[in-house]
Formats: sequence, structure tokens, C-alpha cells
Amino acid sequence: MCGIAGIIYKNGTSVTKEILSKMTNKMLHRGPDAEGFYIKKNFGFGHRRLAIIDLSNSANQPFLLNNKVLIFNGAIYNYIELRDELEKEGYSFSSNSDTEVLIASYDFWGEKCVERFNGMWAFAIYDAEKNKIFCSRDRFGVKPFYYYTDEEKMIFASEIKPILEIEPINEVNIQVMVQFIAVNLTEQTHETFFKNIYKLQGSHNLIYCLDTNTFEIYRYYDIAFCKKISELNLDESIKLFQQELERSVKLRLRSDVKIGTALSGGLDSSYLAAVASDIFSANTGQKLNVISVGSENPGNDESSYSKIVSNHLNLDQDLIYPDKKVFEENMLKVITTQEEPFQGLSIYMQHFLMNETQKSGIKVLLDGQGADEILLGYSRYTAAYIRNHNLSKNINFLLKVRSHYDISMLKGILSYLYFSVFFIRKLRILFRGRNLKTKYRKGIDFTLMKDLTKSYSDIFKMQRIELFWAQIPELLRFEDKNSMACSVETRLPFLDYKFVETCLSINNHFKIHQGWSKYILRRSMDRKLPDAITWRKRKIGFEAPTDEWWPYSDKILEKINQSKIIKELYSKKIKKLKNREMQWKLYNIAIWEDVFNMKITN
Repeated sequence: MCGIAGIIYKNGTSVTKEILSKMTNKMLHRGPDAEGFYIKKNFGFGHRRLAIIDLSNSANQPFLLNNKVLIFNGAIYNYIELRDELEKEGYSFSSNSDTEVLIASYDFWGEKCVERFNGMWAFAIYDAEKNKIFCSRDRFGVKPFYYYTDEEKMIFASEIKPILEIEPINEVNIQVMVQFIAVNLTEQTHETFFKNIYKLQGSHNLIYCLDTNTFEIYRYYDIAFCKKISELNLDESIKLFQQELERSVKLRLRSDVKIGTALSGGLDSSYLAAVASDIFSANTGQKLNVISVGSENPGNDESSYSKIVSNHLNLDQDLIYPDKKVFEENMLKVITTQEEPFQGLSIYMQHFLMNETQKSGIKVLLDGQGADEILLGYSRYTAAYIRNHNLSKNINFLLKVRSHYDISMLKGILSYLYFSVFFIRKLRILFRGRNLKTKYRKGIDFTLMKDLTKSYSDIFKMQRIELFWAQIPELLRFEDKNSMACSVETRLPFLDYKFVETCLSINNHFKIHQGWSKYILRRSMDRKLPDAITWRKRKIGFEAPTDEWWPYSDKILEKINQSKIIKELYSKKIKKLKNREMQWKLYNIAIWEDVFNMKITN
């Protein structure tokens, strides 16, 4: 895991090491183990390395092979299989790294090499023979790739701050900001909160032609539906589910440094810990390390569950309970780390988890991100279930939903109406943005929300939208920033693309079954973990003790009303604000405005 940076001067200006250093110095946390540069007249690459596979200097970057130069952030998990394949084609390797396998793969297969990778990546390859730079981002966008371009230059990096070192942009992207406030979605396009700073989206390649100083972007991947898998019975589906997750975990346990897993005590992290522990112990004879975060608020504290799992599996658990003082000390740091505004304080819980991971000496951490989206784990997915079944089955489902999905029958019906009827969702969005000035309120883009609402009649389409545009991209952005700020590489077995394709193809009746959420996961957990974990009814999630850490005060409202951005967006001064989520959003915007000196230019 690393940080990459690059600059191309279209007007022929020579790149200097000093310019690149300004960018890479902003990403020391992403790569504390080594630094490297490659410069050729008017373009240059910079790299910061976090050594994970092959810790020797032979794997440092930029990496050169056959008139090609690579800078790479990420991990190619199936690099051993690819190396064996390439060796049969006559390639020899000077390192044991996935980096060398990546560039050799491009040398042999060209741009189609990405179709063979199982991993997470954001990379750039200078191809001297074709005089182009080939850039790519992994299928679901686990690893970031930001860029800025104008008439004189193009800049790209793993974070926004390095770009700001070269091009000090401080103008707000109003459209993204309004979507954040009113719609709760920010990843539906390639734009960021910074005007004219963009992101290469997941599943896309970018080809920059150095002859013409132009570039093109194209999509290289989409999720495939397998009809054969959808026709399997329940027992066959469970067996396939288990086999595919075990394969995914095995690949992600490949590491030359200390490895562990995050354990909240919820379904996803508990099953992941069980599977990873079995494989890890069989390979090493050692206990698996797990990191857990508890909450000061008993109402959203899952630590008792994480202790049950840890004791049952005989894991080496590190459990912390961050308090208000720790939160206050890190408030500004996390806002700076995240670079763009975020919805709530759960991001701080994740930050404390990553910080504790770093303290424990773990450099690679498995995490359960993505399981809810591929296995219909959120309560809102009951709306999709109801929309895809007849009346008698829906009545039966709603009668059981309280005991198995932790929501009442009434909430199940209301959820169906809200998530299945676009007009109702639109009204709520307009209500959220009711105090925005008319010109901004009229600019709200309902396109993705409309598509998402329609997709509830086709669960595969709904899950695809959640994975590529609605839910997962934001979660991955938060996770990458938090983990890399602590020099920790997180790996996500539930987002292995083959596993995702399997789960999205499995019969949906096995995901929500007899009122139970994530039924196929629960059945796979059965006998591996205690019933108190496997058949838990209440879903808590990574909630922060908001009232304890951030109690409401007049100072919050004062800070919000001091914001020039909010003054411009809102039609009048905010006198009261009961919604805690909206309080944080606006407060976060006000702090972000100060940190990055942001403004709205009309």
C-alpha cells in the first residue's frame, strides 16, 4: 500500500524533484518505508511505499521494466498465480513482489491486464514505446485516484492534498455540496467537493497520450450475473458461498508483515474472523490478532459480542473504548485526513480502530466492508423484498420481521413506501434542503435517487447501483483515508469481485429468508460461532456515542452560522437545528471551510 503522485506539463516545462517532493511529502503516512521518483523532461512520477509484500529494496518504486515505468498503490492478491503464468511465457523476476508482476502483466497483456487482476489498485504506467501513460483504478474503487487538468498541466495523486500543493484550489463544487446536504449522496459522478478536482471512478482506465496531451477514460468492468448460480438450491448456495469466501480470505492473508482483522461483534466481522482464524492458524500455528472498538454508550456498544467471538475462537483481542477527550483531540485531524465532508461520527470510530491497529504493530487488517450491500443486510432492503413478492408472502414476512430484522411491521411498511416510491423520497430530499436558497434547491440532482428507487423492483440492479455509485464508494473513501493515515493496509474479502458476482447471482430468497436478514451468512456461521452471535436480531453498526462525545451546544450553532459557505447556500440564518445528522453535516462543512480555506465564487 502506497501513495502515488504524478505531474505532466503540457507546455513543455521541465518537472523537478522538488515539485514531486512537495506532493509526496503530503503522503508520508501512506508510505513511510521508502520514497522514489522518475522524471523525464516534462513529466514525472513520485512514490511513497508502505512495504507489505517483499520488504526488500528490490520492490521499491518507481519500478522499471522493458521501457515501462510503474507507480502503484494497492495489492494484487493473485500475483503468485499470475507470476507462474508469466514465467511460462518466458518472463523472469528479480523480486517476489506483486509490483513486478503488475508491470510484467501490462508488458505481456497490455491494457487488458487489469481484467486478470484480483485486488485493489490505483496505478500509472509510462509506456515509452507508445509514449502514453496508462492509469487504472480497481473494480470497486478501493484505492483512490484523484486528478486535475488545465491547459498547462495534468496532476494526479492518491489524495487531494498533494494536488493542492501544485494547484491551490479553494473553490467549492456547489453541486456536490448541495447533494451532500440534501440527498446524502456524493459519489454518483467523478466530481469532488473541490471544483475541478476529479476522481477516476472504479472499473475505469485513463489513457494519457503524451504526443497530443489528451486523455480518454473508459470502463473495463461490470458485474456479471450467473444464471447457473441463481438456480442452485439453498444447501448448494451455502456451500458455494463458503468456498468463495474462503478463497477470497486466503488470497488476502498473503503478507510479509503482521496481519489481523477488525472485529465488531456483528455478523460480518465475526464470520470473517472465524474463517480467517481457521486459515491463519492452519498456516502459521498462531492466534489471529483482532482489533475491536467499544462504545461509551451501552445502547450502541457491541464489545460484549466481540468478546464472545474472541473467546470462542481463541483470538488475541485488542479492545479499546475511546472517550470524549480522545474524540476532541482528534476532531480536526480526522476532518483534515478525510479531505471532504462526511455524514457522521462513525468515521471517528473507524479512525480509532485504525490508530489502535497501528499501535499494535499490525500493518494489514482484514475488514468486513461490503457484506451488507451484497447480502441485503440493511433494514431498508426489506422494501426490495416486499416489492419482489406477492401479498401472502409479504404478510408472512412482515409478521416475522420484528423478531428477525429488528424492525416493526409498521416500520417495514413505511420502509417499503419510502424506498419504493420516488415521489416520497423526493419530498424528503426537498424537506432536507428546504432552507437552501431557491437557486441551489432547484439544482438538486435526483437522477441517481430515481434510478435507485426504480431498481428496488430488480434486486440485482439495486445492488449494482449500491456497489458502484450509491453506498460503497463513500464507505471505501472513508476507509482508505482513515487506514492510510495510520499507515495500515485494509483488505476487504467481501468485495473480492468473484465473490461479489457469486453473491449477487445467488437466489435472493436465500439472502432474506423467513424474515431473517443475511440468512445465507447466518447458515454458514452456524456451528462455527455461538447462537448469540449467529442469530443476533439487532443490527448496531459502527455507531459513535454522539451525545456523549458531541453534546449539543450553542457553540455548534454559532460555528455553523459563521460559515461563509453556509451563509451563501442558505436563505436565512439557522436559529435552531434539532436533527443531529444535519447538525454534524453543517458543522463539518464549517470546519472544513477553515481547514482548506474554501469558498463559493459566484
